[in-house]
Amino acid sequence: MILERLGKELLYFDGGTGTLLQSKGLKPGELPETWNLLHTEEMVDIHRQYFEAGSDIVLTNTFGANALKFHNTEFELEDIVTAAVVNVKEGAYLGVHDNREVYTGLDIGPTGKLLKPMGDLSFEDAYEAFRQVVMCGEAAGADLIHIETMSDTYEMKAAVLAAKENTNLPVFATMIFDEKGKLLTGGDVPSVVALLEGLRVDALGINCGLGPEQMLPILDEIMKYATIPVIVKPNAGLPKQRDGEVYYDVVPEKFADVMQEIVRHGASAVGGCCGTTPDHIRAMIHKTKGMRDLESQNRPVPSEVTIVSSYGRAVILGEKPVIIGERINPTGKKKFRQALKDHDIDYILREGIEQQDNGAHILDVNVGLPDIDEPTLMKEVVTELQSVTSLPLQIDTVDAEALEAAMRIYNGKPMVNSVNGKQESMDTVFPLVKKYGGVVVGLTLDEDGIPETAEGRARVAGKIIKEAEKYGISRKDIVIDVLAMTISSDPKGAKTTLEALWLVREQYGVCTVLGVSNISFGLPYRPAVNSHFYTMALQAGLSAGIINPMSEDMMRSYYSFCALMNYDENCEQYIARYGNQTSMQTVSKNTEITLRMAIEKGLKEEAHHAASALLGIKEPLEIINEQMIPALDEVGKGFEKGTVFLPQLLMSADAAKIAFAVLKDEMEKKGGTSQKKEKVILATVKGDIHDIGKNIVKVLLENYGFDVIDLGKDVAPELIVETAVKEQVQLVGLSALMTTTVVSMEDTIKLLREKKPDCKVMVGGAVLNQEYADMIGADFYGKDAMQSVYYAQQLLEKR
Repeated sequence: MILERLGKELLYFDGGTGTLLQSKGLKPGELPETWNLLHTEEMVDIHRQYFEAGSDIVLTNTFGANALKFHNTEFELEDIVTAAVVNVKEGAYLGVHDNREVYTGLDIGPTGKLLKPMGDLSFEDAYEAFRQVVMCGEAAGADLIHIETMSDTYEMKAAVLAAKENTNLPVFATMIFDEKGKLLTGGDVPSVVALLEGLRVDALGINCGLGPEQMLPILDEIMKYATIPVIVKPNAGLPKQRDGEVYYDVVPEKFADVMQEIVRHGASAVGGCCGTTPDHIRAMIHKTKGMRDLESQNRPVPSEVTIVSSYGRAVILGEKPVIIGERINPTGKKKFRQALKDHDIDYILREGIEQQDNGAHILDVNVGLPDIDEPTLMKEVVTELQSVTSLPLQIDTVDAEALEAAMRIYNGKPMVNSVNGKQESMDTVFPLVKKYGGVVVGLTLDEDGIPETAEGRARVAGKIIKEAEKYGISRKDIVIDVLAMTISSDPKGAKTTLEALWLVREQYGVCTVLGVSNISFGLPYRPAVNSHFYTMALQAGLSAGIINPMSEDMMRSYYSFCALMNYDENCEQYIARYGNQTSMQTVSKNTEITLRMAIEKGLKEEAHHAASALLGIKEPLEIINEQMIPALDEVGKGFEKGTVFLPQLLMSADAAKIAFAVLKDEMEKKGGTSQKKEKVILATVKGDIHDIGKNIVKVLLENYGFDVIDLGKDVAPELIVETAVKEQVQLVGLSALMTTTVVSMEDTIKLLREKKPDCKVMVGGAVLNQEYADMIGADFYGKDAMQSVYYAQQLLEKR
């Protein structure tokens, strides 16, 4: 079985399939997966070549085979997947000439769609599409499932859950990072590793997008956090063009040299992606065959790093103290309770954004009230919060149904608040943490109540940690809350808590968390007691405090402590916050939401109200120029700098769209007309059904005032050119994700040059780069969506 070898031996994948298919006659626009049925001999021959080259794992030709792509077509999904598995096994029969054990990997790629709230595909619909594929693959005899080339952690989670819940096969997962170590949707290496390990995949890693040299630094970062075997499958360098053919610039010998370094840096399974051939794999195996025994190699070792993550941000506990914002919780908050009853989601989002802006690192989310459908509301609030903030969330509920509902749709590795030492609690919570992944808060109470002594609370902590181990939950994913008991009723409460903090850290080495404000219930001027106790708890080793980030007393304690203990290098954060203050000043926060702020934060309802209010004092065009355009520009700059992530970018665009609709209605009432909109055509080229990038560009262009003619995906060159001529369009944007379809992009550009030479062409997509864009004659290569917007502005707004 492959799991018995994984991590102990160096395992070899195959290489690229698209390049070999093209050499055998795959036409532009033809679906590669149909070759499993229509050109069986050619597919078997490709697989045979890889087995003969020495591959241990050969992937099926099912990268794009899913229920969304093969729906109401002449080809049944089950037939395609079954034939694909049979073809690999036939290739093994013909290509393996020794007694080595080889494996058929069911290959699963992205759907080509963005999931909600960024796109129109629901999480469960994505899950269902993947579920059908994995079930067909297991029934056909696949040995493992390999999910690859994913650029969105949310889609990856849907695929992994589909595989884990519906098959008994090992699951490998690899993502596509850019050179900065980021996913398309903003995820970084630690957040990806945390998510995938939390979901209990058997191996994780990186593939596609980069050549082997560019992957080395990303591999090094993966190795810092990963505790399971790591997969690396680079492209053969960068795509180029020669005599009308696409090729890659890293030859087999060079590829093998760098792959040797990749193995030295800790990879447990290696192979190739776009542009790699059996010759690349053969050369790689020849160079690394003496490294097959990984017993003495730099394999992943158990990591003790505690990571909580969102789709785009990882927070590490145990280093610098962490702030968990407490404001999204109805306890003691009349306005928040009313907002829950009124289903005022925007109020909740504002609370989250305010806490983020005031320094929170994680947001606690509790929506439990009597007479409220907590599972449904928790799902909605978690989804909406993740659309406007990149902060990780702490799911705070005693309702098991609400907890599972939130953990299932959460995009990342959440904190879970909480489990306790009662057997019933552990029996309920730990299976969910094992299934979905998470860092669980353990409360030091059990059937006997809350122990009065520090030793008693440490004993319960040990009980929780030991029970978690039965579920495969390591102590790095347990954060102990030793419980802050109010000193108004328990005079020794603070002292016991502080002693317990120290004792738990010393005995078990786990991180700790406290609801700090509990200490002062029943006392006057609670902020004074809270802030002083907070400082004492931090000194005692508190990893994370659940506090109110809008309390200046609490934040002053936090920033002062970090400066004093050298967590704040050169006191930079302290100076930034208090540099302009005198000792008697206090920091005041203006919480009024302007239109510009609403757009920047992605608050759609607030954007609507703010735009309506401004119409009473300003003209629509004035509002657009003074509020909307600067807001979009600010978000765009943040996106380029990496401080704003794709979900926030798109939510800001939606908020702007809502505000613009209000202004447009007013202009029409007054008989005015909006400024002339320049037309832009967008299309995903023939043969390619992946339109994520195109859709992102469309949303942004529309919000910058362009009239977008979206021709969709799998669009023939003739239709694009015909539309450009008919509509007198001056700019066409073309997108492609697959190496097999970039030829269609070049054909489209050539036809545009012939039929409409005054039209400019911008291109984008994961398989493209500036050099290749130049070779196929494009006028502009957009590395990301905002660059495409800026090019359109520069080109068309001067006309």
